[in-house]
Amino acid sequence: MTEAPTAQSTKPAVPSLLRRLFSAQESGLVMVIALMMIALTIFGGTKLKTTTESIQSEATVVLFDTDGAAHKPGSIPDRSIARIVVTSPDGKEQSFTGEIGYRESGDERFVTVRRQVNRFLELENIVLVMKDASFIAVMAVGMTAIIILAGIDLSVGSIYALSAIVGAIALHELGPEAGGLTALLVGLGVTLFTGALCGLANGIMVVGLRVHPFVITLGMMAALRGLTIIIPQRVYGEQSIAGFPSGFTSGFFKREIAGVYPVPVVIMVLIAIAGWFVLSRTVLGRRVFAIGGNETAAQYAGIPVGRVKVIVFTVMGMLAGLSGCMYLGYLGSAETGAGTAYELRVIAAAVIGGASLMGGRGSALGAVLGAIIIQLIDNAMIIFQIDQSWNQVVMGAAIIVAVVIDQAKRRLSSQ
Repeated sequence: MTEAPTAQSTKPAVPSLLRRLFSAQESGLVMVIALMMIALTIFGGTKLKTTTESIQSEATVVLFDTDGAAHKPGSIPDRSIARIVVTSPDGKEQSFTGEIGYRESGDERFVTVRRQVNRFLELENIVLVMKDASFIAVMAVGMTAIIILAGIDLSVGSIYALSAIVGAIALHELGPEAGGLTALLVGLGVTLFTGALCGLANGIMVVGLRVHPFVITLGMMAALRGLTIIIPQRVYGEQSIAGFPSGFTSGFFKREIAGVYPVPVVIMVLIAIAGWFVLSRTVLGRRVFAIGGNETAAQYAGIPVGRVKVIVFTVMGMLAGLSGCMYLGYLGSAETGAGTAYELRVIAAAVIGGASLMGGRGSALGAVLGAIIIQLIDNAMIIFQIDQSWNQVVMGAAIIVAVVIDQAKRRLSSQ
C-alpha cells in the first residue's frame, strides 16, 4: 500500500516574477518614461509638416481643382489644387489630397504635401530623441560603474570631445575617398584608444596618488578641454574638422534604414546589454559592487581594489571615446565645443537611473533609461518653447531630486 503524496502549498511562479519585475528600479523608470510620452503626446500640440515626393520624368501629372476639373501642371495656383494624380509609365496611379502643391525645378518635379502632425509623436522626433539620448547613455553606463565604486568622473565630456577631435584628424587625413571599412576601423580605433588612455590616466592617478576622484577628474576635465582647443588650432588653424570618408558617415553611423538613422540607438542598446552582463554576471561586476559597498572589507577579502578601479576608469574612457566616434559619424564633423556640460548630463542619467552616489548600487539599464528621461525633458522644453537657458537648471534639479529620493530609500531600508 503506497502512501498518498503529501499536499504541498506551492506559490505560483508568475506572480512572484511579476512582483520582482514591478519592484525593480527600472520598472519605475519605464513608467515615468511612458507617462512623460503620454503627456507630451496629449499636451504637446501639433505642427504643420511639409514633405516632398519626387515624380518620375516619364510620369503624367494631372491637377484637379475644387470643382473636379483637370488642369495641366503649372496652370493653376497651389491654393486651387484639390487633388493631384500621378500616373507612372506602367499605368500605376498615385493620388495626393489635402494641402498639396506642385513644383518643378529644372528637370526635377515633385509634389509637396502639408499636413498636421503631433509635435512629439512623430517618427522623426522620436528617433531624434533616442539618437540624442544614445550619446549620453553610452557614457552613462560607464559612469554608473564608477558611481557604484563610490567614485565620480567629471572629465567625461572633455574625454568625449578630445577623442572626437583626435579621431576627426585621423579621418580627415584619410580623405573622403577612403574605403568604408578602413575608415570605420581607423575612426573606432583612434577614438577608443584616446578615450581609454585618458581613462587609464584618471584611474592611475586616483589609485596611485590616493586622491579622491572628484579632484583628479576635475583637473583632467580642465586640462583635456584645453587640448581640444589647442590641437585643432595648431594642426589646421580652425575650430572644427570635417571631410570624413562617406563610408564612415552615411555608410555606417548615419546609414538610412526605413527613412530613419538607427545605428546610434542600436549601439546604445548593445552597450546597455553588455553593461548589464558585466555588472551582474561577471567577477569584475561583483568586485565593483563589493568595493562600492565596503572598500575596506573588499580589501580584506582579497579583491584587488586598485586594479578594479583602474579598469573601470579605463572602460569609462573607452565608452566616452565610443560616444565621440558616434558623434563624428552622425554629424560628419568635430568642433572644440563638443561635449560641453556633458558631465552633468551623464551623471544625471546615472543617478536618475538608480545609481547611488554613496556607492554599492546601480544598473546599466537604469543608466540608459535615465538618459532617455533627460532627453525627454529636453524635448519637452523645445515642444513647449521654454527658454533653453533653463536646461542646466532642470538638470541640476533632477540630480538633487534623485539624490534626495536615494537618501530617503536608504533611511527607510535601514529602519
